[in-house]
Amino acid sequence: MVAISPALAVAAPAVNGEGWRQAAELALALVLSAAIGLEREIRQKNAGLRTHTLVGIGAALFMLISKYGFTDVLEPRLVVLDPSRVAAQIVTGVGFLGAGLIFVRRDSVRGLTTAASIWVTAAIGSASGAGLPLLAALATGIYFVVALAFPLVVRRLPRSATAISALQVRYPDGRGILRDVLAEATRRGFAINDIATEALGRSQPSTRRAGPGTDRPVVQVTLHVHGRPPVTELAAALSEIDDVSAVLATDANAIDE
Repeated sequence: MVAISPALAVAAPAVNGEGWRQAAELALALVLSAAIGLEREIRQKNAGLRTHTLVGIGAALFMLISKYGFTDVLEPRLVVLDPSRVAAQIVTGVGFLGAGLIFVRRDSVRGLTTAASIWVTAAIGSASGAGLPLLAALATGIYFVVALAFPLVVRRLPRSATAISALQVRYPDGRGILRDVLAEATRRGFAINDIATEALGRSQPSTRRAGPGTDRPVVQVTLHVHGRPPVTELAAALSEIDDVSAVLATDANAIDE
């Protein structure tokens, strides 16, 4: 029978250093990254609740592995690990993931905010896994300030005549309404950069032009326009066209952010 000295018994760490503290750090990453993902999901972005949650949990788990996953092989002066190297690899890896969400169409850049939110979520997950809950929670709060409050400020800033806005106009198909929309936009001094159409399904009978054959497929056309007049005035004018059911004006870069 082999006896184990008390000194060795005290010095021996738990296997791989995992415990309730590490589980709590992983749970923190789950809660914070899911909160960001929920905001993107409500806005119906391509990367939503599941993507952001998985990125945050994955980043936290990588940090926990780098901190506690090699305690059984560490030997003083022989095997030395640097957990910070994993944070650098997370930044690089998530950068490639975010790059896949960004694309350019004509004069518009889409997906920048979504890519940035994934990058921030990875940082929050890393902070959670590194045992920095205060910084992780603070960064999450800053994200919501930027995502929800900043757009209200941006809308109040003066716009350049070259700034591109997006107009989404919804109407029943087959009545030549697009021609009226384009004529109204050019009449008010707006240049049209791009047009995209999307079929949405069947419409309900129009209240302004009820009668046989009003149940038509609904089309949504997105116009990228720029001009000196306020785009809200153009949106109001387009909403007065017969059978136009909805008009939404926004920044062109914000549609897929």
